[in-house]
Amino acid sequence: MVTVLIAGGGTGGHVFPMVAVGDAVRAAARDARVVYVGTARGIEVRVMRERGDTLELLHVLPLRGGGLSGFVRGAARAGRVLPEARRLVERLDARVVLSLGGYAGGPVSLAARSLGVPVAILEPNSVLGLSNRLLSPIVDRAYVAFPEAARALRPSTVRLFGVPLRRAFARAPYAPREGKLRLLVLGGSQGALALNDVVPRAIAQGRERGVDLEVVHQTGRDREAAVRSLYAELGLAERARVVPFIDDVAEALAAADVVIARAGASTLAELCAVGRPSILIPYPFAADDHQLKNARSLERASAAVAIAQADATEARLAGEIARLAAAPALRARMADAAAAFATPDAAARVAADLLELARAPRHRALRLPAVFGRAARGGEAQRSAVMEEAAPLGAALGPEEAG
Repeated sequence: MVTVLIAGGGTGGHVFPMVAVGDAVRAAARDARVVYVGTARGIEVRVMRERGDTLELLHVLPLRGGGLSGFVRGAARAGRVLPEARRLVERLDARVVLSLGGYAGGPVSLAARSLGVPVAILEPNSVLGLSNRLLSPIVDRAYVAFPEAARALRPSTVRLFGVPLRRAFARAPYAPREGKLRLLVLGGSQGALALNDVVPRAIAQGRERGVDLEVVHQTGRDREAAVRSLYAELGLAERARVVPFIDDVAEALAAADVVIARAGASTLAELCAVGRPSILIPYPFAADDHQLKNARSLERASAAVAIAQADATEARLAGEIARLAAAPALRARMADAAAAFATPDAAARVAADLLELARAPRHRALRLPAVFGRAARGGEAQRSAVMEEAAPLGAALGPEEAG
């Protein structure tokens, strides 16, 4: 039996590519066992439980989002969890580890490499995430979706395979209609507060301009009541179906004429796989502004309209909706352009390469960086050591991230 560990999690942007690769590994090799590694704070707990998958949990903190002190706490926690991660890799006799970033990816990958187990990373965005950037010197493979991400990696490790998607995402014929426009609003697996507020108001303005609309709006969990109330207040209660979460996103995309969404890599890959025109409003606080860069890539290919959140006023968004509603031929061209970006075989290609790595001879064990060894021992000395080595990186993160 070949055991493949897939580590990461947190949001749908990490979890659903993990699932896609895991399913592809099992489809490619009957003797393969797939084990996922995540944390209790991510949606992987719910997703893996519903699917009946094996999920191991580590108690890890984020490196980003809390400034330099948050980075230090996260690095210290990662150091303390390394012995546990090593025991996990050994107990499961893992033959290869794939990290998709997220809280758990770093410690499991470092533990695996210290034991001579091959390590791969998957970067779905146009900019490398922090975890993947830190791991890049020790990885055997780096699976990327955008050529821009490859520039920060050793060329010998790079495989431009695209974003792995579940098999449900496939090209659906797009037949642009005159008249009523079916609009799908996606804010990601956790919803998007800004979209929840501005999109209903923009739709109301669009109706005033004579656009006939029906809407499916995913709000994120525990946010649907407020959004449903806003649609009712705007006189759109019968035009809008408001849901906290869409389980079958592929079906919802196939039924849509235009999609309004954030610009996470998985969302864009799903849009392209089905082939739908979109209005993209990137999350402005994504690391290194990678969502805006993702969105601009599709806009340059004439597959989407990209609007920075600061510019996404009710009037601007209403104008774009009205323009697309009045131009079915344009929507059809955008759908075709989106489909040209699709990489439907990404999961299978990643799985095949992972299995090849898993069956190759192991590496020589790699000594862990000293900072992690010190962090694992605990105490005030640990905090000082991690602070000393983390400070240059914290400075490099910039004022928003380094605090």
